[in-house]
Amino acid sequence: MSPSPIHSITFGRAAPGLAVRDIQAAFRFYSEILGMQKVFENGSPVGFMVLKKDAAEIHLSQSRDHARSTVNAFHMFVDDIDALYAICEAAGVRIIKSLKDKDYGQRAFVFADPDGNRIDVGQRI
Repeated sequence: MSPSPIHSITFGRAAPGLAVRDIQAAFRFYSEILGMQKVFENGSPVGFMVLKKDAAEIHLSQSRDHARSTVNAFHMFVDDIDALYAICEAAGVRIIKSLKDKDYGQRAFVFADPDGNRIDVGQRI
């Protein structure tokens, strides 16, 4: 069997896309709580937005009929998970799974944004 051409392709940045009911409210949440900045928006009214902080990027899409999910929308790594957890708690963010050390070598927690998108956050131990 000959090798697949996929092995010669390098994959780059991947950015999760999140559906939100109110894109401006989502922008306020991600900017105020996570410190993300808007780097792109599209539409009039705005229906798509790209937010970024350091290497993390999120693509928001307006979807007025978006429903909460019971699965994690994405996972991101941070370098000070205890500080982020304290920020989320102080801001009243809905914590789905509390902060703890996991047997797979991460300290992690899961929170939900106002639209119910679950974000899994981890830091390697």
